[in-house]
Amino acid sequence: MSKPEIKTFGCRLNFYESEVMRQHVDQASDENLIVVNTCAVTAEAEKQARQYIRKARRDNPDAEIVVTGCSAQIDPNTYAAMPEVNRVLGNQEKLEASYWRKGSNDPVAVNDIMVVEETAGHLIDGFVEHTRAFVQVQQGCDHRCTFCIIPYGRGNSRSVAMGEIVNQVRRLVENGVKEIVLTGVDLTSYGGDLPGVPRLGQLVRRLLAAVPELPRLRLSSIDSIEADDDLFRMLAEEERLMPHLHLSLQAGSDMILKRMKRRHLRRDSIEFCEKVRRMRPDVVFGADLIAGFPTETDAMFQDSLAIIDDCDLTYLHVFPYSEREGTPAAKMPSIPLSIRKERAKILRTRGEQKVRNFLSQQVGQSFSVLMEKDGRGRTEQFAPIRVVDQEPGSLLKVKATAVGENLTLEGMAA
Repeated sequence: MSKPEIKTFGCRLNFYESEVMRQHVDQASDENLIVVNTCAVTAEAEKQARQYIRKARRDNPDAEIVVTGCSAQIDPNTYAAMPEVNRVLGNQEKLEASYWRKGSNDPVAVNDIMVVEETAGHLIDGFVEHTRAFVQVQQGCDHRCTFCIIPYGRGNSRSVAMGEIVNQVRRLVENGVKEIVLTGVDLTSYGGDLPGVPRLGQLVRRLLAAVPELPRLRLSSIDSIEADDDLFRMLAEEERLMPHLHLSLQAGSDMILKRMKRRHLRRDSIEFCEKVRRMRPDVVFGADLIAGFPTETDAMFQDSLAIIDDCDLTYLHVFPYSEREGTPAAKMPSIPLSIRKERAKILRTRGEQKVRNFLSQQVGQSFSVLMEKDGRGRTEQFAPIRVVDQEPGSLLKVKATAVGENLTLEGMAA
């Protein structure tokens, strides 16, 4: 290995934090180093991380392997006990340069994430192999959904000051980034701990006004019940805020939503989508859905299947329910794993149909496309599109000509 390697699992926030770590390790280390940034959202995510660690050791017997991320924060002893692992760092420690300097060799450095009260605005210059950049504006979560272990890996909700976010975005744009994705664990709770208690919509408004040279702004997953008036106004009026929202729905059954301890009901989600679509007719929605939550009956599952059409969802992230030790849901009457997987398959199949139908409707239309690597890019609605012989980072007008393989549009520069 010629330079440190970072393997990232999980959410967009993890990808942002990997870039923060990349700066630290590039400045502090010339060693044969592998960093594994783990995810704890499902048992499968943790299994994949452990498999990767074992393979990394087989392929690189002399490397120093450092494990961090949510899974390492929640269960550091499991990773410290793996013979392949040299060091374990917590979610707070991984972002501090001092833990990456030579001589910082404590085998386990994982402090109590629940006592962390601030989120630093870590300035980064760019993203490796990315023409869009994720910017962390919020960290942690004050809610305690019954299925979710993530607050115990991320701590309580805390926000980055607006001025620091503006500086970060301006710096990235100056280095050629054309699209910013605002990200956090509970993004729509942004500002609740800041002076004046600003909301996410206010952040979006100020950011777009302060950095007029930013062509495109996106939001990562949002909790629709927390959407504020400024956010609705920006969606209606600001073309640079992309018409693609990913919603943390989780289920379409009111009973399951209550047992999940979610703060919205089925009707809330439908009304939110209808309201936004009236304001921004070209908007496209994605959503997270959990299949086979404890006590979910066939009728309750049908409610989740039906909400795909009721909200006109396009992009789905579907997860079979995964027990997380220490959560209330893990003590509820469980659904057989085979049924969870079958229900997840049904949801994914419906999601693929929705994507295919949506892409078919785009053929013949023109879009603004941000090109990435290998001749691929994304439209404003985040639809993948292939355009040959175009430079990564270019923002160009493209006409969709067909639906190609792997649910990707084919296009040609207009």
